[in-house]
Amino acid sequence: MERENTTDVEGFRYSTLKSSYKRELKQSEKGSHSSQRSGRSWKMAETEDLLNEYEPLQPRADSGARKPLAAVCDPSRLAHRVVVLTFMCFLGFGSYFCYDNPAALQIQVQKDMKLTTSQFMQLYAWYSWPNVVLCFFGGFLLDRVFGIRLGTVIFSLFVCFGQVIFAAGALFNAFWLMEVGRFVFGIGGESLAVAQNTYAVSWFKGKELNLVFGLQLSMARLGSTVNMNIMGWVYGHMQSLQGSTGHTTLGATLMIAGVTCLFSLVCALVLGYLDKRAEKILNKEQGKTGEVIKLTDVKDFSFSLWLIFLICVAYYAAIFPFIGLGQVFFIEKFNFSPAEARAVNSIVYIISAPASPILGFLVDKTGKNVIWVLCAVVATLAAHMMLAFTFWNPWIAMSLLGVSYSLLACALWPMVAFLVPEHQLGTAYGFMQSIQNLGLALIAMAAGSILDNSGYLFLEVFFCASVCLALIAVVMLYFVNLLRGGDLNLSASARAKLQKSATSDSE
Repeated sequence: MERENTTDVEGFRYSTLKSSYKRELKQSEKGSHSSQRSGRSWKMAETEDLLNEYEPLQPRADSGARKPLAAVCDPSRLAHRVVVLTFMCFLGFGSYFCYDNPAALQIQVQKDMKLTTSQFMQLYAWYSWPNVVLCFFGGFLLDRVFGIRLGTVIFSLFVCFGQVIFAAGALFNAFWLMEVGRFVFGIGGESLAVAQNTYAVSWFKGKELNLVFGLQLSMARLGSTVNMNIMGWVYGHMQSLQGSTGHTTLGATLMIAGVTCLFSLVCALVLGYLDKRAEKILNKEQGKTGEVIKLTDVKDFSFSLWLIFLICVAYYAAIFPFIGLGQVFFIEKFNFSPAEARAVNSIVYIISAPASPILGFLVDKTGKNVIWVLCAVVATLAAHMMLAFTFWNPWIAMSLLGVSYSLLACALWPMVAFLVPEHQLGTAYGFMQSIQNLGLALIAMAAGSILDNSGYLFLEVFFCASVCLALIAVVMLYFVNLLRGGDLNLSASARAKLQKSATSDSE
């Protein structure tokens, strides 16, 4: 209420100043003495300065005076931005929900389509292949070619069409068509996440932005979690309706999952309308990713940055492919029911939803990013070793995996910004995502082949070896940073002093 009253007072002052300026302008046109004109010019200049101070705060109309807008309809008010944030969070819900459809229906997909595990994992590889390239150009397409509004709708359409083609492949018992669907789905999925972040930066600033990114990440994990726990039930319901199992039941189930992508497309359209409306009212520009991709910058990357890339690939190779194959693992080794297996397999996403913003706050307050990454990698190695060599309750290992996965994401990705200048950030993050997707595609195929030929024990040993590679890279990063006097492992207070000193020197 106090915010609304303040806005009304500012609007009244602006209107009064504008009326006063018009009167002075009229008088100056009638004035004949130079002294009077000179006096009025000085007075008018003062009024113009005040008008310029108030004018940016006023909603602009195309023509005529605009009536005061209700808080929920005014783009400059928090209530309206909360509405925008709601659509922003659901923008990627369908993409994250459908990404792990194969993992949620692993048994059904392999049985109904008569697939080996290696063939099954191709569904994840085909998602990653287009993003080996698109990670470099997604931001460019949004900034320079489509614009954020049209680009978001286009990438949402790719997600929708990809899921429909994927489901159609199951309906017609054509696995090659399912692979095409995952490829098309991948074209839209990663770029849609870039668009989501661009909208966030356009609508929110400062401390608000940290909360917005946390909410978006939590909503993404919610989509993955709901998928893991509901798709088996949907398949069972479709089976009871049709009276039999088979590829048509699988196709119908996947088509129903596509409704979430359609919902996200509606959110993209609504966001585009709201952003266009805000542009007219507030005279604001379209959001831009701010990415500047120059492949020639790669030659300037330091050894420490290449170690971070290696950690990223080796670590995530032991997370996402394992989740993709986890359901059958828990059924075979721990005699879980399919519902129990899906639940424990989704615990990584369930934990990361609330843990990511909390751990991000902790890392921000303490610094010591390399130490936090080391803790995350060691905890992940312990979790995989428990799953591989013990029969302890898997909820313990998977919960540990969920916490460590969230911690690594909060500590690893920000370190890139400590190593490269701002104008190279787009290239560095694009390259990091590119090799991450390349690694995931190759590891997905390798994991499927290992499981077909050697079983889950050897697959877990493979994942442990991958995490060990990440551990070696982290230890090397620690000593390289120490010997070169780098700031990757500084405390938060020490880094703040360093930044303050650098700012004062530049001034």
